[in-house]
Amino acid sequence: MRTSPAPLSAELVLGRTPALKEPQLLQGVLYWLEQRPQEQGRTTLMARRPGGTAEELTPGPWNLRCRVHEYGGGACAIGRNGAGNAVAVFVHDGDRCLWRLDLGQPGAEPQRLTPCPAEGRFNGALGGGVIDPRRQRWIGVLEQGGRDQLVAVSLGGGAPQPLHPAQDFCGYPALSPDGMRLAWVEWQQPHMPWERSQLWLAAIDGQGQLEAARPVAGSGHGSTNAEASGADCSVFQPLWAGTDLVVANDRSGFWNLERWPQAAVAPLTTAPHWQALLPMAAEFAMPQWVFGMATTAWDGERLLAMACRNGRWQLGQVALPSPADSGSHWTPIEQPFCDLAGLSAEAGRIACVASGPSQPSGLLELELAQGHWSHTPAAPCPLAAEAISQPEELWFAGHGDQPTQAWYYPPQGGGHPQAPLLVKGHSGPTGMARTGLSLSIQYWTSRGWGVVDVNYGGSTGFGRAYRERLQGQWGVVDVADCAAAANAVVERGLASAERIAIEGGSAGGFTTLAALCFTDRFRAGASRYGVADLSALAADTHRFEARYLDGLVGPWPAAAATYAARSPLQHADRIRCPVIFFQGLEDVVVPPEQTERMADALRRNGIPVEVHLFADEGHGFRNGATQVTVLEATEAFFRRHFQL
Repeated sequence: MRTSPAPLSAELVLGRTPALKEPQLLQGVLYWLEQRPQEQGRTTLMARRPGGTAEELTPGPWNLRCRVHEYGGGACAIGRNGAGNAVAVFVHDGDRCLWRLDLGQPGAEPQRLTPCPAEGRFNGALGGGVIDPRRQRWIGVLEQGGRDQLVAVSLGGGAPQPLHPAQDFCGYPALSPDGMRLAWVEWQQPHMPWERSQLWLAAIDGQGQLEAARPVAGSGHGSTNAEASGADCSVFQPLWAGTDLVVANDRSGFWNLERWPQAAVAPLTTAPHWQALLPMAAEFAMPQWVFGMATTAWDGERLLAMACRNGRWQLGQVALPSPADSGSHWTPIEQPFCDLAGLSAEAGRIACVASGPSQPSGLLELELAQGHWSHTPAAPCPLAAEAISQPEELWFAGHGDQPTQAWYYPPQGGGHPQAPLLVKGHSGPTGMARTGLSLSIQYWTSRGWGVVDVNYGGSTGFGRAYRERLQGQWGVVDVADCAAAANAVVERGLASAERIAIEGGSAGGFTTLAALCFTDRFRAGASRYGVADLSALAADTHRFEARYLDGLVGPWPAAAATYAARSPLQHADRIRCPVIFFQGLEDVVVPPEQTERMADALRRNGIPVEVHLFADEGHGFRNGATQVTVLEATEAFFRRHFQL
């Protein structure tokens, strides 16, 4: 008799598998960052030479982490020094300083470049930079005094030197191959970078200063009729393809690639000449929550890109138009993965972070000439292929009867009318439910739960119109879509209407609490560092998201009545089912007070509540032990209240 596989343990799901980030190829060596939950979330720099094994370059206590905009990213830049040798410049979280590590010198120790903020010479967060080999310096972002600026730090050390003060936010500096021009992205409150942003370009003079800086693409710069009219559009990840400048711009309704030929030598006083490369119903970008993301790469001869169609990513080559051929061509690159991030390329070689429905996240490396690829998982998969629940695409009528998408994972043995169902609302809310193997989802399916991971209105990967469904409607569209997804699964006879739980973190935590308040679809909920009081969040959150709610809910305080109407805390008496909460006490994005007040309100109403507080965690849990506790406690809480 065939026996069912044993349920996954939380220790196998979480706590052991590192997160791989920001791979970079240089001089044949692959570098990447590795965040280790078993070391309290410490991030280290790794390297692997051709034919070699992985080597750790920054062993403990080094911890590479950027704090710009709180969410960070871009903690390490890899480039060449003046002698042409590889060098890394990184932010060490222990002192928030920039450090230099000469990668071409075996046994070299990191050298501190910037004075500590405590020394008083500057006080701010650094990150998201690139190496300027011509001038032997790092160029990146300094967040200080309530605004961003581009600064330079000498590879010999010293305080950050100002280059360009942004009106508000900036990031993603990209240096032309000859080192004479710099491109970057800027955006201003109340807009988020994926709503309305601009691509800037400047020349670099003989003293290394920026001159003739101006916006050349994006909202309001005036280079096209659509953009000059004030229509919102956003740009993502400027990239130099030789002397051409490439960027993703969503003025067509999708983040499509555009090119300005010869931008490295064109007079900056003339209007930019942008060419649409691939007008496709696909996204060549991601929402810019953090620095260090990359969906395009130039290997010295070819433009490579990642494109997302209806929630699935693919890798391909973009054949740039020649003078005799006005069109571009997209050629998919054969490989078995559909969840991709962090693209890098060099001399016919590609690297990125990749996973698939049956393959865990790992480093994907491809040789273009031979078409060969290899994949190195971050950790071995603890499941046999036949035991993995595969995502099934689910389209249903969401809010306003609009076509809405989710991924349904059947429980072990298949869905049936008595199966419990877990509905997941992703964070952001400007984010997406992805299809790469998630052991945390498999944890539930191995225990007989179906899982539906919802790309509610507002999600990315489906074009700007889909993303804008949430404008002014947060707490309405996302809630209706999550309830409709659950209904769709029940109507197909795959789950019990009386055993449906919902869970989410951050914005997903808000959707969870709002769904418990304003629908009767769910019988239990789990909120991780979720928003409970929109008014309090508008008045007390970090700078990056200080005006985010203006678009999602309405301008504050003019729309105060809407904030109150949507806030779960103001309607806690409408929640009639058990709720479990998880909160980091160092959270500056969603202050712990929100969780404490919401839990107290439910207790006063006699609702079963469980609260877990973590002293050393912030917004998003980095410690593996914390992650294990959260997963086990959530499952035990739901099982107890569903009497499973």
